[in-house]
Amino acid sequence: MNQEIIRTQRAPVDRAFTVLLSPTRRGARLARLLTVAHLGAWGLPSEAETAGHIVAELAANATVHGRVKGRDFQLGLTVGGGTLRIEVTDTRGDSMPPGPGSVKPPEDDAETGRGLLIVEALADHWGVIPGPVPRKTVWAEIDLVR
Repeated sequence: MNQEIIRTQRAPVDRAFTVLLSPTRRGARLARLLTVAHLGAWGLPSEAETAGHIVAELAANATVHGRVKGRDFQLGLTVGGGTLRIEVTDTRGDSMPPGPGSVKPPEDDAETGRGLLIVEALADHWGVIPGPVPRKTVWAEIDLVR
């Protein structure tokens, strides 16, 4: 009997950008603007709008649900292996969002609660990584080769 070994290695990174931002509305807006600017500079303007929407939602969640006074959130963008990976890390690892496929729509008249539904609709893949304590990272990937 042959057993196939599956490797879970990340593809080589062609481009990367990481920045710490304040967990405020201004920081969330800056995360979106930096994403669009970097993707344009990297020659990926067609993915910039989708990535900007994803970053806006993840950064907003980091400022609302992941905010800890005196601690920033981190935005990370990487391009490699035909994939754009977006990561937003905050310092509220004790407050884990639902994962892919388990996000419930809010009531029709609710004013909030649609962010991860938007991420789920726009991203090809997404998920949540706990730790290291006290952090968590919500990530999303967009396939660049279609």
